[in-house]
Amino acid sequence: METASSFKLLGYCALIVVAAWFFWRYVWFFRNPPRNIPAGQNIVSPADGTVVYVKVVQPNEPVISIKRGLAAGINDIVRDDFDAPKVVIGIFMSPLDVHYNRAPVSGTIEFIRHYPSKRVNLHMTPMHFRVLLNMRPYYANSLHIVENERTVTRMTAAFKGENISCYLVQIAGGSVNGIDSYVSEGREVAKGQILGMIRIGSQVDLIVSKLDDMTVEVRPGDKVRAGVSVLIR
Repeated sequence: METASSFKLLGYCALIVVAAWFFWRYVWFFRNPPRNIPAGQNIVSPADGTVVYVKVVQPNEPVISIKRGLAAGINDIVRDDFDAPKVVIGIFMSPLDVHYNRAPVSGTIEFIRHYPSKRVNLHMTPMHFRVLLNMRPYYANSLHIVENERTVTRMTAAFKGENISCYLVQIAGGSVNGIDSYVSEGREVAKGQILGMIRIGSQVDLIVSKLDDMTVEVRPGDKVRAGVSVLIR
């Protein structure tokens, strides 16, 4: 009797675990809570998650050193070349974060480019564990930053009286089922508007033209929410 009861209890537990997984994967994962977009001259987060790096970089200057002998520059992340300083902010999205991505500024979509992985999409396990354990730097050994599939969306916008370029880089993880884009080239979008989503764990980088009077409001370890958290003023 005790053995039968134990098997029955294990069966109930397994059923609960499976049901919870299906609820997370097919219901909770696709939640899209409303957001109050802050007014004014600011650039908001394109994603929910944890800030893993923040840097102002000059042309041809590495953004981060992933491991000994391997540095990531802007070209490695965006797959485009630059001739002016940029602000680079990386945001790691865990499987439990909201995965809809939003426009960081109001502007015009200049282009949307998809790049396949260089070899195979790598899992983001190193970054995930380093974020969970608060081990700096969060990006150490995270080869997905340069290797994985990505979609790069470039916007142009007016900010503090100047025209700036703004890149949204959606980087897929090893278990990602796709990167969705809900906008098209030439379209006008509003700050905080949903641009797309990445399915399951992933990373979103924001690259913005650096202006002299810009102030970066976040640093590594900060938790941010798409369309709400101000990254730059």
